[in-house]
Amino acid sequence: MQLQQLRYFTAVAETRHFTRAARREHVAQPSLSQQIRALERELGAELFHRARGHITLTDAGEALLPLARRILADAETARREVQEVALLRRGRVRLGAPPSLCTSLVPDVLRDFRDRYPAVELHLREGGSPDLVRVLADGELDLALVITPLTGPAPALTAVDLLREELVVVSAPDGPPPVLREHIRVVDLRDRPLVLHRHGYELREVTVSACRAAGFEPTVGVEGGEMDAVLSQVRAGLGVAVVPGMLAVRSGLRTTPFAPPGLHRTIAVAHRADVSPPRAARELDRLLRERLPALIGEESFALPAGC
Repeated sequence: MQLQQLRYFTAVAETRHFTRAARREHVAQPSLSQQIRALERELGAELFHRARGHITLTDAGEALLPLARRILADAETARREVQEVALLRRGRVRLGAPPSLCTSLVPDVLRDFRDRYPAVELHLREGGSPDLVRVLADGELDLALVITPLTGPAPALTAVDLLREELVVVSAPDGPPPVLREHIRVVDLRDRPLVLHRHGYELREVTVSACRAAGFEPTVGVEGGEMDAVLSQVRAGLGVAVVPGMLAVRSGLRTTPFAPPGLHRTIAVAHRADVSPPRAARELDRLLRERLPALIGEESFALPAGC
């Protein structure tokens, strides 16, 4: 049983005339009659009493008519629902991002997206980059902002680098500065208590790796915190921390940049390689690629197009 056959059947039932029904459906009358005959054969019953100039429904036709109208109405509803999603009148996007981006760059992009597509639901999940890669691969997210290169065994993801963000050292604003110079070197962190993020945050790995590359093991003042906790502990004078420049500017803490060439991280937008993101997610992906490099400003260095 085909929707087209039900439409033709309903047209004949409502017009009580094959030719007028064919005209209403914009189809040749023989084709319409052929489709209705095929429907009758499939159902095993005649649907119309056919008399010259007088078409009436059989008992089987009377039984089918309300069902056919309901099926056609449901099909039209389904078509409209799918079109609304396709046209971004409705839908859902699940985005993952590190906490530092959730409190600095991401809100501006999400505001722009909501202004353009107010009916699309936005779901934001915070987490460290390795955690986001895992939940993205599990299908719990449509998109994720992650730090590249990906560490550990990476699932089949498509990742496009968006920008390179500068990392800086933050310290308590009412305490002594970490150095008396304009810039700090990684080696200046030797024997200085560090506030480290919990395991699973790439900022922790970047900090520890930088210290080891400079020839020393970091001195841990406090460890295991989320981003807000790290900033609070630094503000309380428990140590210094390495954080993204954009976040440092908004934190109210003293900010000391690293000496050239500095310390940076690369931010990419990723999705599963084996699944095409839904239309709403593709629109957010496009907006992230447009807006993030512009928002980063002079604090960091946007990557050239295509990188």
